Amino acid sequence: MSKILIAFFSRSDENYFGYEKRYVTVGNTEIAAEKAKALTGADTFQISMKKPYSKEYDACMKESREDKLNNARPELVSMPESIDAYDTLILAYPNYWKTMPMAVFTFLEAFDFTGKTILPLCTNEGDDLGRSEEDIKRTCPGATVAKGISLCGTGIENSDPFIERWLKENGVI
Repeated sequence: MSKILIAFFSRSDENYFGYEKRYVTVGNTEIAAEKAKALTGADTFQISMKKPYSKEYDACMKESREDKLNNARPELVSMPESIDAYDTLILAYPNYWKTMPMAVFTFLEAFDFTGKTILPLCTNEGDDLGRSEEDIKRTCPGATVAKGISLCGTGIENSDPFIERWLKENGVI
């Protein structure tokens, strides 16, 4: 039986849902990560920036765009001591500028994923996974990167059957 870690970056505060912005206390990606945890019993780790982006959506997008343009690697609040005990990583993140938030790159670059399997889970409002799967492959050259799942944040509460099917297709459950 494989040992699974779910590492996720999620945003609460003001978020974009379809055609409107509203404040949430738990971000869509965290909700998806908790659904995956319920199905797998996996350990979880939240990727959190030491200096978080603004609580306002538009300001957050501007800050995250600057980080992407500068190829920044934001400092994280904490990191796991090791990922050696895990052979599968469910990597959950929102789509920021057609890829992952730069903090996710900070996390990935801290470890050697050789021989491990990475399952990308991307929440978004219509941009799918962007080029995040290719970015994960480039960042983690020794890993097997499975076909990711794209989940619409607006429908995250009803995503259980999609997450379950994806996990089954990837032999995780």
